[in-house]
Amino acid sequence: MVKNYIKRQSGQALLIVVLVMVIALTVGLAVASKSIIGMRMSTEQSESQKALSAAEAGIEQLLSSTGSLPPITSGEIGNKAGYTATTTQVSGSSFNLNGGNNIAKNEGFDVWLSTYSVDPALIYTNPWGGAGKLLTIRWGDSDDACKNAALEIVVLSGTKISPILTRYAVDPCSSRNLQNHFFPIGPSVEAINGKVYYYASSISVSNGLLARIIPLYYSSPIGVEGEVELPSQGSVIESTGSLNKTQRKVTVFRGYPRVPSELFQYSLFTQ
Repeated sequence: MVKNYIKRQSGQALLIVVLVMVIALTVGLAVASKSIIGMRMSTEQSESQKALSAAEAGIEQLLSSTGSLPPITSGEIGNKAGYTATTTQVSGSSFNLNGGNNIAKNEGFDVWLSTYSVDPALIYTNPWGGAGKLLTIRWGDSDDACKNAALEIVVLSGTKISPILTRYAVDPCSSRNLQNHFFPIGPSVEAINGKVYYYASSISVSNGLLARIIPLYYSSPIGVEGEVELPSQGSVIESTGSLNKTQRKVTVFRGYPRVPSELFQYSLFTQ
């Protein structure tokens, strides 16, 4: 009986030792795993920041350059981080303004209807539209009319010697129409290069030189469509920074110099 009792005590002790070892091993593995995950996250954050810095360096490199931009360029900023930047001309029959990003309310964005030139003698050459072509402006990022912008559209047309300013004001929100008396606009859901817009306004333009599109009440993404192709508006620069397996991407729009607001001072709305 004594021997059996001793054997049972030995078995229980062995079981307790095994349980303690399992618990200690589990705790140790958990601590080690947490430490490894922390080190990995710290490394990934550091690499992500370096990759972002490389992407931004690519943007700055192209923005600081003069003349035409190369379609693709690459470089390094040290610490093995590098970038590859591509440049895409914005032109054609439809495109998004400001690279598809929001245009700030009351700020406005210029759409070139004539070929841009750095030579003052050649500016406003090749007027767009001829005898009259439709220019469609699309905007809005939701189907709630009163949570989207109204638009002021100022079109400069004719010749550079005797230009004509024509002003349009449109608003999809019926309750605001009662106060501002803008032209009411219904919903029109269409996409331009993957960007969905909920409202649209079309105007006929003859011998177009320049259009300024100004969102009111709210900032808004804006896209344009032309009945015939529109001239170049500038370039979208997309820079991808990379370090090991980490990549970060930065996209900016490089447009032509903004036309001074004094040119439009007689047609801007004030609240």
